[in-house]
Formats: sequence, structure tokens, C-alpha cells
Amino acid sequence: MATLKERLQADVVAHMKAGNKIALTTVRNVLGEIGTKEKSGKTPVELDDAQTTAVLQKEAAKRRDTARIYTEAGEAERAAAELAEAEVIEAYLPEPLSEADVEAIVDEVIAGLKADGTEPSMRQMGVVMKPVTAKVAGRFDGKAVSEIVRRRLA
Repeated sequence: MATLKERLQADVVAHMKAGNKIALTTVRNVLGEIGTKEKSGKTPVELDDAQTTAVLQKEAAKRRDTARIYTEAGEAERAAAELAEAEVIEAYLPEPLSEADVEAIVDEVIAGLKADGTEPSMRQMGVVMKPVTAKVAGRFDGKAVSEIVRRRLA
């Protein structure tokens, strides 16, 4: 199975052959952002799929925010272009989880801790958050996850 970055690079060629200019430009821009992220810092690094997903989420959010600003300014064409780019980027993101799915994951982690003899309380929120965050991994808002954990531990 190819990494997400390899899939993006392969899709550049596919979009080029298909003549899909919006997707081609968007994927190239995202690859540029990934490359910048890899080269920034003291030593170059290779982003893994989780880090690449985080970059994709950030880029999609940027496009959605820009589209909202263009819509408020009465620039419907520019807003539509930004939304189209956001949709291209979001096609590479993992399927988002529903709140019920996240609640089930939180309950599962808490039950696992109780089975190990740990009675999680608000003081051990981090003990619950760490495995939950690993399972959710960019498929649900982190702030909302912490709220769900708080409700379950209260």
C-alpha cells in the first residue's frame, strides 16, 4: 500500500493526463506544502501518513475559510474555486467519524482502563486522551474529543 504522499504524487500524473487543471494545481500546491514542512527545521524529515493527513486537513480548512471570506465579500466565483480545491483535498482525507463513533471509542478505552484496575477520573484525563487520540487520529475535532472525555469522566 502506497503512502498518502506517494498517492498524491501519482495523482499529479493522473490529473495531468486527464486535463483536470483544478485538481492538478491543488495537488501540486499541497505537495509543495508537504515539501516545505519536510524541509523546515534543522534537519529534513519525511512526513508519515498521520503528519501528511494533518497538513491536508490544515490546507482544506484554509480553503474553506478563504471561501467564506470571498462569499462575505460577494466574490462568488472565487469562493466556488476555493471550495472546489477544498473538495479535492478532502478526497484524500480519511472518512470522518461521527460523535457516536468517538463516544464508543472513549467508552471502550475507559472500560479497558477499568479492566486493568485503574478507575479513571478527571485527574487521569491524559491517560484516557492518549489512546483515544491515537484511534481517532485526525478523523474528528480534538477539542470535541476532549469534551466527550470530560463528560464521560465527570
